Amino acid sequence: MTHAESIRNPANTMKLARHRAVVALSLIAFGTHAGPVSAQSSTPAFSAKPIRVIVPFAPGGSTDIVARLLAPRLSENLGQTVLVENRAGGGTTIGMDYVAKSPPDGHTLGVATLTFALNPSLFAKLPYNTERDFAPVSLVSIVPFAFAIHPSVPARSVKQFIALAKSKPGALNYSSSGIGSAAQMAAELFKYMTKTDMVHIPYTGGGPAMVALLSGQVSLFVLSIPGGLPHFKSGKLIALGVTSPTRNPMLPDVPTIAESGLPGYELLEYQGIVAPAATPAPVVAKLQQEIVKALASPDLKERFVASGAYVVGSTPQALGEHVKKEIAAWAKVIKAADIRLE
Repeated sequence: MTHAESIRNPANTMKLARHRAVVALSLIAFGTHAGPVSAQSSTPAFSAKPIRVIVPFAPGGSTDIVARLLAPRLSENLGQTVLVENRAGGGTTIGMDYVAKSPPDGHTLGVATLTFALNPSLFAKLPYNTERDFAPVSLVSIVPFAFAIHPSVPARSVKQFIALAKSKPGALNYSSSGIGSAAQMAAELFKYMTKTDMVHIPYTGGGPAMVALLSGQVSLFVLSIPGGLPHFKSGKLIALGVTSPTRNPMLPDVPTIAESGLPGYELLEYQGIVAPAATPAPVVAKLQQEIVKALASPDLKERFVASGAYVVGSTPQALGEHVKKEIAAWAKVIKAADIRLE
């Protein structure tokens, strides 16, 4: 079911909410792990060369942090070097294309995110096929966000913000870390479901987008929860709601967007490990097993939470289905917003 179908029918809206919650949380819930996949044959032997995890973003973001938290544990489990390599650019297409065209021997992995599922709709043509050119390994983590507004905005709830946006079409604006970013998608989904009009102001990263909100240049920024906490506590920013289907333990008194005025709303960033499509099944199985094993570490879970991410761990099949459903769910939102990348 698409977002568009859910909006046309209120009953479908609740079905969509339940469906997306099952995919992202219930099926592969916070802090739970899928068991290892059978290797089908003898355990594969990796060569002595390092395993590279390609992050298709610049250093410092949530996806980069997740990869760098996971890499040392995976290295320890496999008994060989695991390196994180940033290959940013092209809306993640540069890094993911590199993964797709790498030798399928298990030594080059990529981190697939929400953008990975958005790109088939954002780009007229991709240098790879998102569903055919990658072998899913495991969903690693999910990242909820918070709707943050400047205190000068005369709204203190989602319902009030919707009413304000409807009363002043085009008067409110929002910042993001760039065209096609999760922050933009969160706001565009909000616009799509509420039939409101806000102006998008893209910046070159999350830092400048945050500065724009703190200074009052924009009304709204959908940000990572740890990044917003100090500003929420100081009163410099107001948290209207969180984008997950359940409340966030970091902001227990802040309702979800869905429960506070927009049933069915949900957006979760995610990080999943993928390999080139022709990677042998036993190699994928071994990698999945060791990733899930690494994610089971209590202290790693704590470090993930501190960065705003929640450990998942899944089968390859679960990650593959998650990506397919996300591609379908976002296609009409992107078309309605007329968002395009070249």
